[in-house]
Amino acid sequence: MTATDDDLAPPFEIVEPTTWRAPIIFNSPHSGASYPRAFLEAARIDLATLRRSEDSFMDDMIEGLSGMGFAVVKVNFPRSYVDVNREPYELDPRMFSGRLPSFANTRSMRVAGGLGTIPRVVGDGQEIYRERLRVEDGLQRIETLYKPYHRALRRLIGKVFEAFGTVILVDCHSMPSVGIARDEPRRPDVVIGDRYGTSCAAHLPVVVEDAFAAMGYSLGRNKPYAGGFITEHYGNPASGLHAIQIELNRAIYMDERKRERGERFQRVVADFAALAAILATMPLDSLGPFAAAAE
Repeated sequence: MTATDDDLAPPFEIVEPTTWRAPIIFNSPHSGASYPRAFLEAARIDLATLRRSEDSFMDDMIEGLSGMGFAVVKVNFPRSYVDVNREPYELDPRMFSGRLPSFANTRSMRVAGGLGTIPRVVGDGQEIYRERLRVEDGLQRIETLYKPYHRALRRLIGKVFEAFGTVILVDCHSMPSVGIARDEPRRPDVVIGDRYGTSCAAHLPVVVEDAFAAMGYSLGRNKPYAGGFITEHYGNPASGLHAIQIELNRAIYMDERKRERGERFQRVVADFAALAAILATMPLDSLGPFAAAAE
């Protein structure tokens, strides 16, 4: 199995605006649906089951924002193949034949749940592979997919920061309408993650929540999702680097069972664009290193 399969070209896309409206990057790391043929052949579950892990249509949700003056980043390979919202080497030794490198993080909570950089299970807990993977194959995916994506994202963030003195990275995800636990209530329409106040200036999630609330959406903060590796790694508000995660409840824009766009899809797209326009009005000096550090 190789991560250089032609099915993955291009593995990710970055679309910068012709004219920047604001230093805002919209990123969709989990909506990829380009499945390598060898990956499907090695899986013990079918494509429909694998696709349950996708943040379906989030790439379509943000695609038009580049025409409004914002950068858009989207990953085309599936998170069940390589998950870029993890540390580079969160790896589960139970799924590999051979010894993992000593620097691999084999003890994280995400690895324990089967959802490391190379996932062992799909979101509802079903094992992906019939047989163990060769360590070399897993490391190759990281070298050829994970690392190039993060290098490109870092370059983009650096470019925007150099031009504006600050950056807002909006990490865009979707979540099932209900959790695995039967007693868990229906989730809010939108969950904002700021790593419990550590990944962005304190007023940024308030602006996002106020905007969505005015549009009629129900809201949550940091539960059940506070933000993953991307939000944590790139968010450094004391330096003027702000990362915030937005989780949309899939039930508000799609049919979860059929995996099809729902009747409200275009409305949600328009509301997301309205949110982008509101974020663009935030004064840059309220996001700079000194203002953020003061909070």
